[in-house]
Amino acid sequence: MMQLPKTLSRNGWTPQHLLMTALMVMLGIVATLDVWLDICKLMFAQEEFRHMLLVPPVALWLAWVRRARVRLCCPTGQLLGVLMIALGWTISSWGYYNGIEAFWHGGALLIVLGCFTCVVGVEIVIYFLPSFIALLFLIPAPGVIRTWLSVPMQGLVARGTQFVFEVVGVEVMRTGSLLSVNGMDVTISEACNGMQLVFALLLVSFCFAFSFPLRHYVRLLILLASPVSTLVCNIIRTVCAVWVYGHYEYASGAFHAVSGWVMLLVSFGLLLCMIRLLRWALVPVTRFTLVYD
Repeated sequence: MMQLPKTLSRNGWTPQHLLMTALMVMLGIVATLDVWLDICKLMFAQEEFRHMLLVPPVALWLAWVRRARVRLCCPTGQLLGVLMIALGWTISSWGYYNGIEAFWHGGALLIVLGCFTCVVGVEIVIYFLPSFIALLFLIPAPGVIRTWLSVPMQGLVARGTQFVFEVVGVEVMRTGSLLSVNGMDVTISEACNGMQLVFALLLVSFCFAFSFPLRHYVRLLILLASPVSTLVCNIIRTVCAVWVYGHYEYASGAFHAVSGWVMLLVSFGLLLCMIRLLRWALVPVTRFTLVYD
């Protein structure tokens, strides 16, 4: 029989808690299976929702870096899980019958989290809150929000791309969101739709902010700077995409498929540079000042 560490056993945890947690989560997923099938369909059918593939690994990573906090938790406050299930069922049903997909999806997520809380209690939710917040990225953004973000994003990316080309001496003609380079007309939506990266880069920023023991104002600064990071990454991707479209059109498909994932690494690098810059400016970044700081 599986044995738990003595620290966890003293806090009231048993192997049965692990088994019951898995069973309750599976029960919550089965009860809302149509919602999760719809989320999976969106995830694989539309590139704008491809970032949801990263949500489970990010949530698990944020839980892993906080694994020591389990010793502070006791399985108490399970009643909150029952309330979460009831509230989630109400929200999901109301969203389904009123055609509001965000409520339909969000309510289903709340039901599964409620099933989880029914076994482990409220203290796990409190101590591992960033992991649960990361799961909110599983809720597909409504079309109104995506349209509201994409229109100004395309204009800013188009102007930024034109500026970069002019700086390096490449002649580019721009008409709205249409760029012409080397006799080839490329719209921003073709070359690099900004919405395909917005939520993915926001997720990267959130993961970065809560993966390190940073001060609260540094985390807030990272989250506030995420739109700027998103814009910069979109401009970098679009500059490369327009150049590829204009000179090597046959390779545009492969570039489009790979460049989005590469920009996630670029965004992570930009955030590291920002932390380095704050350290260089002698701004306290971590909760505890180390010798080399």
